Amino acid sequence: MVATMRACSLLMAGALGWGIAVVPVKAQGAVQCVVSGAAPAGWGFNSVGYIEIASGTSCMFSVNITGEISSSGVSQNPAHGTLQQIDLSSFLYISAAGYSGRDTFSIQANGTSQAGRGTSVITINATLQ
Repeated sequence: MVATMRACSLLMAGALGWGIAVVPVKAQGAVQCVVSGAAPAGWGFNSVGYIEIASGTSCMFSVNITGEISSSGVSQNPAHGTLQQIDLSSFLYISAAGYSGRDTFSIQANGTSQAGRGTSVITINATLQ
């Protein structure tokens, strides 16, 4: 099941506005998050993304910064939903049913690449409709 979710998850780099289509994720019934915003510039740089999601639904995405992720986790839980870590790079956001408004959550990841190493925080601002 984790392998299926990982295979169906979305690369965060792609989700941050770089031509990603919404595709169902069979393992959870979730769609891939369609995220707009600036892409992470590399390890050690933070980024902010924006999603719109229907109340009571879910979407998946993955952290993808060039290089290798050594650790990751939720650094800020959403106030109006839940955020579950599926594996080292994949996360599932489930919005609260019956709530319309804004929600925010963050993921922190550590990694290395040829350009360097560091910790990056990816903050997602969600609008629940």
